[in-house]
Amino acid sequence: MRDLAATLSDLPDVQGPAPWAGYEYVKGWAVFALPFDSGHVLALRVLPEANLDPYRSLWHRDPDGTWALYVDAPKGCACTRYYGAACALTGHAQIDVQWIGPATVRISMDKPSVDWTFTATSDWRFDLVNAVNGRLPLGTWRSRTLVAARERAAKVLLGLGDLQFHGVTPSGHVGTLMPDQIYAIETSHAVVDGVDLGHPISLRENPRIGSLPLPSRGVLAIGQAMWQIPDLSAIDSSVG
Repeated sequence: MRDLAATLSDLPDVQGPAPWAGYEYVKGWAVFALPFDSGHVLALRVLPEANLDPYRSLWHRDPDGTWALYVDAPKGCACTRYYGAACALTGHAQIDVQWIGPATVRISMDKPSVDWTFTATSDWRFDLVNAVNGRLPLGTWRSRTLVAARERAAKVLLGLGDLQFHGVTPSGHVGTLMPDQIYAIETSHAVVDGVDLGHPISLRENPRIGSLPLPSRGVLAIGQAMWQIPDLSAIDSSVG
């Protein structure tokens, strides 16, 4: 298993334009979603590179299906900008991310209180997908055919269900998630406001935020994402 901590623990904050004209973007790493047998779902974004503010965010879905989204940057950051419309609560929080092993991360948050640890792992299927992804240039993400092929591989080889890398966010923005590397998360322990969330599981149906499906099992992804700017003249300059 790759030493992820050596690569991801000290990424510098970088603010600059998106690689593609007419897009907003973020780059870093994330837990797309991690379902637990209690019905809770957690997600994490650690995105030090962006055209807006670099940030961290923690997502929480309770067993009733209600989403809350917490960020450590202004609310105009990408997560609240694109996904906040599907959340009952968005707020600011202190989010601490510590690598405590080569592939083990501990996340803590102040309010609500969160203590979450997980370990990423890999096998031949993830190694194969990552090897192919590593050889494909960024421009291949512009091809709907190649994006669909990646989605098919994620479903058939990695067991991520009907995941969409390209789709419409709850805000209405059209975006593409572009993972270069994907790793499984099978070991995790999380407590949210004193509630133990139980054990990680794979779901029969993908959890969703709005209409957008997230992975049916826990994965850590390294890469970037870009969203089309609908109208360049209508960008809210106050955001960021």
